[in-house]
Amino acid sequence: MELDAIVDRKQLKKKLLIWRISAILATVTLVIFLIGNFDSIKNSDHIAVLKISDIIVDDPNRSKALIKVANDKLIKALIVHIDSPGGTVVGGETLYLHLREVARKKPVVALISDLATSAGYMAAIAADQIFARQSSITGSIGVIVQTTDITVLLNKLGIKPEAIKSAPLKAQPNPLEPMNENTRSATRLVVEDIFNMFIDMVATRRKMDKTKVKQLADGRIYTGRQAVKNGLIDAIGGEKEALDWLSNTKSINNQLPLRILSFDRDSSFMEKILDRFIGKISISDRLRLDGLVSLWQPALR
Repeated sequence: MELDAIVDRKQLKKKLLIWRISAILATVTLVIFLIGNFDSIKNSDHIAVLKISDIIVDDPNRSKALIKVANDKLIKALIVHIDSPGGTVVGGETLYLHLREVARKKPVVALISDLATSAGYMAAIAADQIFARQSSITGSIGVIVQTTDITVLLNKLGIKPEAIKSAPLKAQPNPLEPMNENTRSATRLVVEDIFNMFIDMVATRRKMDKTKVKQLADGRIYTGRQAVKNGLIDAIGGEKEALDWLSNTKSINNQLPLRILSFDRDSSFMEKILDRFIGKISISDRLRLDGLVSLWQPALR
């Protein structure tokens, strides 16, 4: 009996070894197949998808990624998903310019999700076609510079700020100094100049008369339904409608795989700490906002 048990044990070990080797070979084969399949997808025609969310700031990594999209012959079109209240004017302008560079070489479609206002709308008009849901919010065409006069509070606390400047308008507006008419006038000129730039962009891209654009650009927001009626966007729809439009008007195969465009934004040390302990929050983006801002409801987002 002991001899039979020894023989059975050896046969069992042999069978287990065969099964283990077979399992390893099957796993290796599967991995090779998946890698090959991934490479074939990676190196085949596809449609790139760019997602723009939260507050828009100038992002060199995003710009580099869009330059690659423009020059990549395997990318047949670009779909831009936008869900943003806006951001810095420079951030919106830079994104707009890079999207226009892509659009010179291949079709670009913008999809407005919940929100695409201010600099978010500036990015949307760079596309060849703009879709939004009926209840999407867009518009808020304009520019804002905000400041706060805290001199009264400082006076009550017994604090008297002083500054030695090369000229009266240096570092104005400044919360440590009351705003006078000269400062207010100079700041208004800057805001109006950038606002006119925004108006020109909308008029050019939407093929609208500047007078009409100025009537629409009083800072108000529009639903998707209102935006279509006023000519600010092209149609109501989502990704399916965008793919159909690419197929019907640009002869792009709407069955091509969609690949999300990935890029890593450079984060400050403090942002990394905030992200680690309390997750990704928009306030960390808001800390980056300086200069002119094109933003709708910054305090609520």
